[in-house]
Amino acid sequence: MLKANQAAPDFRSPNQDDQMVSLADFKGKQNVILYFYPKDDTPGCTIEANQFTALAKDFAAHDTTVIGVSKDDCDSHKAFIAKYGLNVQLLADTSGEVCNRYGVWQEKEKDGVKKMGIVRSTFLINKQGVLADAMYGVTADGHAQAMLDKVKQL
Repeated sequence: MLKANQAAPDFRSPNQDDQMVSLADFKGKQNVILYFYPKDDTPGCTIEANQFTALAKDFAAHDTTVIGVSKDDCDSHKAFIAKYGLNVQLLADTSGEVCNRYGVWQEKEKDGVKKMGIVRSTFLINKQGVLADAMYGVTADGHAQAMLDKVKQL
């Protein structure tokens, strides 16, 4: 598991528009909130994405880009964004490489059944590419505001 004050693992993955996005794109310019969520258009994931969208201008005012990551493909992300009018980039980590680098692909248990999946997690990466915070197993509701509060302290 990743911890604060270590270099953030680099990532490179296509966004909803099939354009490649990497951590290097933001280094020296923007803080990055990289949040991992299990699946497009599911209840918790929709709450989280909508709340990040509602605060998008506040994040932008603090030089911070919000990027969501799941294993859904670009078309799924496009549909999710269109359905809810989302204002965040969503990366399609269909290979699971970014999930593995950030340690969010873990065994989860639901109703006594164990299976692998994305643990809802968020990483705050400062402009130097260092993890200011690494949180695993976060709760969707209210998380965007909590992250904005952390960004304001950078």
